[in-house]
Amino acid sequence: MDVISCKGLTKNFGRVKAINDLSFTIEQNRITGLIGPNGAGKTTLLKIIAGFMRASSGQVAVFSENPFNSLKVSSNMIFIDENMKFPQSLSLAEILLSASAFYENWDMELAKGLFDYFSLNPSRQHHHLSKGMKSTFNMIIGLASQCPLTIFDEPTAGMDAGVRKDFYRALLRDYLQNPRNIIFSSHLLNEVEDILEDILLLREGEKRLHLPVSDLKEFAVALRGKKEIIFDLTAGQEIYYQKSMGQDYYYIVIRRDSAGEVLQKGGAAGVEILPVKADELCVYLTNRNRGGIDHVFDRN
Repeated sequence: MDVISCKGLTKNFGRVKAINDLSFTIEQNRITGLIGPNGAGKTTLLKIIAGFMRASSGQVAVFSENPFNSLKVSSNMIFIDENMKFPQSLSLAEILLSASAFYENWDMELAKGLFDYFSLNPSRQHHHLSKGMKSTFNMIIGLASQCPLTIFDEPTAGMDAGVRKDFYRALLRDYLQNPRNIIFSSHLLNEVEDILEDILLLREGEKRLHLPVSDLKEFAVALRGKKEIIFDLTAGQEIYYQKSMGQDYYYIVIRRDSAGEVLQKGGAAGVEILPVKADELCVYLTNRNRGGIDHVFDRN
């Protein structure tokens, strides 16, 4: 069963296309990482899925309904980001108590356990917290709500490294006990890679990849060796990234599933065959310039 389905989805802001002809589906009970650089369209896409924003064209269905103004979607979804607002008259403890009336599957035991673990003061008010503590409290709301669709949009802003690590661990433990759909938006794949099942990679509002994390790790391969040999081997191949390594050596990243003969010949020619980390590949696939910053300095 597909929980989310988008077909030809487009969102315009004036002349700018924040989302451009985007099509994908997300099956039930998956942790999906929405990955991409700042400005890739991640937040716009999530707000359309959440029903906060209407698409300009195309189709989007969440729980088989158009999410915009849908009671079914809003009652089964929570959207967590750094801009969450709560009544200023309520303390943190009172917010947790109020939340239990809004969310059918609210887990107060989990909420209190996380609240105590992160040493939050129950009498404090949300708007008086530091940025990191606000993110921590918002995360507690997101996990304890147990919503069938939980959206975390860059939820770790301001969190210390240790708190982020605990948050990822808590998210995974809770998901294993209570499977549901979680979408986790981030531009830092290296931190969240181990908790994700699928990755949807965006660049300038367009889909670059949508596949399981395990497949992403085998998607590309790097070749390192003498320039003339590398260029000869990779002629006709789609190159994701390349950089010079001195005058005579080059490093080039290509797609693995079309490189069988290239790898065989490269090995025989003394070319190094290297794996490509998933987070580095995502950077290569979303960079406009396949040579990265080196092109600024390599003027010859």
